[in-house]
Amino acid sequence: MLYSKQFIKNSTAEWVVFIHGAGGSSSIWFKQLREFRQHFNVLLIDLRGHGKSKNLLQEHLRKTYTFTDVTKDVLEVLDDRRIKAAHFIGISLGCLIIRTLGELQPERIKSMILGGAITRLTIRSKVLMHAGNVLKRVMPYMWLYKLLAWIIMPKKRHEQSRHLFIEEAKRLARKEFLRWTRLTGEINPLLRYFHEKEIFIPTLYLMGEEDYMFLAPVRAIVKQHQSAILEVVSNSGHVVNVDQPDIFNQLSIQFIQKHS
Repeated sequence: MLYSKQFIKNSTAEWVVFIHGAGGSSSIWFKQLREFRQHFNVLLIDLRGHGKSKNLLQEHLRKTYTFTDVTKDVLEVLDDRRIKAAHFIGISLGCLIIRTLGELQPERIKSMILGGAITRLTIRSKVLMHAGNVLKRVMPYMWLYKLLAWIIMPKKRHEQSRHLFIEEAKRLARKEFLRWTRLTGEINPLLRYFHEKEIFIPTLYLMGEEDYMFLAPVRAIVKQHQSAILEVVSNSGHVVNVDQPDIFNQLSIQFIQKHS
């Protein structure tokens, strides 16, 4: 089972589950934990191959996997912790795992807060993905990760997010990195399906105004989905929970309390 850690406020408090993105770990939520623990029961999870789950899944080391496989890992943790339903907060590719969970067992999700969400690949992001798939065969994976970090988070005020992105990736084994990059083959059809099919769960998109790769597609999906709203955070890039944690926390907590 995946590594997870829970923080209990009391038996009647709402549950909030945090899902990090590819190459990260649950430690990316360090600017959220203190404040959220004052209001909710909190569950942090390290996805397979990441953080403290890095060495716990030996049976998966010789095969590839899908977003559904990764999502079922999360469901296994929820069942083990006896969490019937929760509010889910994700960042970047973690948002796709939450959305996949919404397809598999929508009754488990009370609300979704999707930060730096990936909802459609623009021409720029498609070119970046293709280049990454080509370069991964010839370039050391950490060089590639650093290049991706600079492209996605180019500004000086993104420096902390960029540094965190790179430091977390250093803990990811090369084989695990390659498995997660193979998941990008699923992204296009998965995003098209999610774009066309709305699940009627209250959804808050929290996007940085400088998230040049992914903000425009989120604006488009919010216009089509009745259950979704968008908040654009100033002076923030892709990793909005690190760039502007106070605003991220305030908007997220208000949204959860509204839908509790």
